[in-house]
Amino acid sequence: MESVPVRSPEYLERALVGWIRRKVSEAGALGGVVGLSGGVDSAVVAALLMRAFGRGGSLGVLMPCHSMSSDEEDAWLVASALGIPALKVDLSSPFDSMLEALSLGGVEMSQMSRANIKPRLRMTTLYAIAQGRNFLVCGTGNRAELTYGYFTKYGDSGVDILPLSRLLKHEVWALAEFLGVPERVIKKPPTAGLWEGQTDEEEMGVTYLHLDLFAAGLPVSEEAQERIEAAFRRSAHKRMMPPGPEML
Repeated sequence: MESVPVRSPEYLERALVGWIRRKVSEAGALGGVVGLSGGVDSAVVAALLMRAFGRGGSLGVLMPCHSMSSDEEDAWLVASALGIPALKVDLSSPFDSMLEALSLGGVEMSQMSRANIKPRLRMTTLYAIAQGRNFLVCGTGNRAELTYGYFTKYGDSGVDILPLSRLLKHEVWALAEFLGVPERVIKKPPTAGLWEGQTDEEEMGVTYLHLDLFAAGLPVSEEAQERIEAAFRRSAHKRMMPPGPEML
């Protein structure tokens, strides 16, 4: 199998820091806020914000929601290593209240519909914080995940800018190393943290290697190609504005 083509981390850092500064300036904002999950994608966005604006224009927010303690530890590790100001908003109680209200309303939910409440609560939190500081909400989705549709509609996709949207996962890993993200965070299995033991690759049924190769236009196994193409078609609505009536 072919190797994933990875662009120079030095080039990516320079290009992305300039792009983030430009987008924030165009919006008349003063900086950016990112949710710190303890994963590599949010760590890279946090590092880019620090390169772009320093401590005065950067903020990381930890938002545990019945999360594993190790993820919170990794998030604080990232904040300390990068020097980004950070705060914690525990969403466990609001999540429980939401489930209770839905249950009292007679709403039946699947495991996934329950889990997707978490990223939507997190985006509500980030916007509440961002508006008070005149910051933009910075998303953490990368090219591989956006191709597959591996994100929650109006959850982790409900952001102002997506700095990593043109980067393959292997480029995110390489950039993370260049930016000084702790090795423990770079090496940990990618997970959305929706439930204990959940991992990205297991849930998607395809590896990031296959996703990156496919996104780069390189050959993958027939099984992987069919799975990715089906996911891309199935998730098309996530990458579009809500449709309106064509006849008017």
